[in-house]
This record gives sequence, C-alpha cells and structure tokens, in this order.
Amino acid sequence: MDEKKGIAILGSTGSIGTQSLEVIESYPERFDLQVLTANKNADLLISQALKHKPNTVVIVDETLFDKVKSALWEHDIHVYAGAEALCQVVDSSEIDIVITAMVGYSGLKPTLAAIRAKKNIALANKETLVVAGELITKEAYDNGVNIYPVDSEHSAIFQCLTGEFDNTIEKIYLTASGGPFRGFTRKQLEAVTLEQALKHPNWSMGRKITIDSATMMNKGLEVIEAKWLFNLKPDQIDVIVHPQSIVHSLVQFTDGSMKAQMGLPDMKLPIQYALTYPERLKTDFPRFNFMDYPELTFEKANTEVFTNLQLAFDALESEGTAACTLNAANEVSVQAFLDDEISFVDIAKINEKVLSKVSNILKPSFEDYVSVDKESRRIAREMW
Repeated sequence: MDEKKGIAILGSTGSIGTQSLEVIESYPERFDLQVLTANKNADLLISQALKHKPNTVVIVDETLFDKVKSALWEHDIHVYAGAEALCQVVDSSEIDIVITAMVGYSGLKPTLAAIRAKKNIALANKETLVVAGELITKEAYDNGVNIYPVDSEHSAIFQCLTGEFDNTIEKIYLTASGGPFRGFTRKQLEAVTLEQALKHPNWSMGRKITIDSATMMNKGLEVIEAKWLFNLKPDQIDVIVHPQSIVHSLVQFTDGSMKAQMGLPDMKLPIQYALTYPERLKTDFPRFNFMDYPELTFEKANTEVFTNLQLAFDALESEGTAACTLNAANEVSVQAFLDDEISFVDIAKINEKVLSKVSNILKPSFEDYVSVDKESRRIAREMW
C-alpha cells in the first residue's frame, strides 16, 4: 500500500465536510488529515479539531480567531484566520488532496490556489467550475492536477467513463430527483414556503443547495460543471427527472450503448471514490435491494416551470462570464429567500433579470470573473 494521503478539507463544518471526515475516520491507515477550515462555525471546527487532530485549522471569520486559538493552542494545532489563509495553507508539502467543500463563489480562489500548488482536487464546490470553468480546467491541465468530482451525478459519469476514456461520448444524462415540488405548476410554486422548500425528499444537504435543488438551479449548475469536467458541448448534456435517486447519472456512447451508475443516495460513496480512485475500498454502507424499488421511473425535466434550469443552459450557450453572472445572482436571490425577503418564484425572476443586464465578457481573465461577480451581486440586490 502507498503512503497515507495527506488531506485538506476546505469547508469541514458543512454537509460534505462532515461526511468527508466520516470517510477519513473509517480508514486511518489510508488518510492523514492535515487541514480543516470553516467560515463561521467556530464551535464545530474546534470540536472537529480536538477529535481529529489536524496539523492546521483556518477560521475565515477573523473575529473568531481568538476563540479558536485559545481552544486549540495546548493541542499543538496551528490556527490561522481570514480568507487569504485558505489559499496559503493548501501549499503545504504534506497535502496530497484538497477537498473543496465550501459553498458558492467563495471556493473559487482557494481551489485555484490549490491547483497552482499542484494538489489534486476532490471537487464538491461546483460553483468553482460554474464561475470560471475555462480558467480552472486550463490551470489544472497546465499544473498536471486531477480534478475528481464529488457531486453524486458527476461521480457517476466519472465512474461510467472508467476504462472508456478513448471512446467518444455521444451524450450524458444527469438525473434529478425533481425536489420537493416535482409536478408543480408555476401557480403552485407561487405559494410554497421556506419550510416546504427545505424538505428534500431524498438527500440531506445544506440550506443553500437544498433551495437550489427545489428551484432546479442545482441541476443547472451541474450541467455547466459537467461541460468543463468532461469537455462536452451543451447539446451533449441532458437532464432527466428520476424521483427515486437510484440511477445517479448515465453516459451514452456513439454506438448507442449506455452505462449507468446506481446505488442508494449516500454522499459518502462519491467522496470516498474521489479520495481513493482508482481503488474501491470495502464499506459497510447499506446495499441497494431491487425488491425495495420494483419500479424506477423517469420524466422529462420541465424547464418552463423550473426556469432556473433553462437559464443555466442559456448561460452555457453564451459562454464567457454568463455563468459567473448567473451564479452570483442566484447566491444573492437564494439568500434573500432564506431571509424571508422574497418569494420562492422571485429567485428565478431575479436571476433572469440579472443575466440580461450584466455584460458578458467572452475571454475573461481572473480579474474579470471577480468584477463580474461583484457587479452581478450589486444588481441582484437592487431587485427587491
């Protein structure tokens, strides 16, 4: 067996971060936890650090530095604060893989820093590729870095492509559960509440991604992410609603043959596969039983009702900074809905207006992405 892999988790207190720790804890002979980071959840970060004893922790909110430092200084754990520290800690020679589990645009800069430090990436922060896919994929290629997808759908595509890398993809199908409002009309969506939107039928996720799933923006972001991960054209990507969430996604090849990856909904499996590829380690995860699911059903995604999904395809066709604009608008509008400032249907309306108002830069630099993100957020906040 090779030496232990040094792991950094950016965003260890979120849903993916905590499940990543469960995977790492199950294989102490395989993994050496080096870095944990959190934005504001100092209490959980401290608890994780005391349990797992990483070399370093970062708390992004600098006002919480003293609290974290005082709790950990006796345990020989280095403590840093601020967003810049995220970019600096991934440079450690002890780190082999960086799990990017931060939420939203905030994951872009530290992921880019990790790639430039020649660290392989286990990517759970889809917004990094949504916002700056062209830049990120070029940097990964130039630095000889592998990006292993953690999203269940993209992990499924990746698994289906193992052994098929020389064969041409005709099309991929990303499956979607349909969320809590599958089958709703636009009129019905006008009446939905925050409590209803936060009840996903199949997956346990953070608040932001749960709302994105309910609006189907999460699937739209995954469409854009898939384009960059697998070097696809927009017409090679389709979305199909699969309420049982057993078939996680499919690949169709040029001979018409299709491969699907299946299993019970459990994010620990794609996390583990990203960390151990090309190996598959034995697990005690619950096993799928066909008799528990005598019917697996599939439906066409309704982009006329769930217009966020169509907006994502539109942004993908537009190229440039359009997807960066859409992501920024969506982060602002979703937070406004979570704060009870706008209605559920206003999320997509705001996203569409911002996408139409912000100029699209076709060959953007990193600085262009930063300025477009800032401008898009400013315009989005003026919408209510």
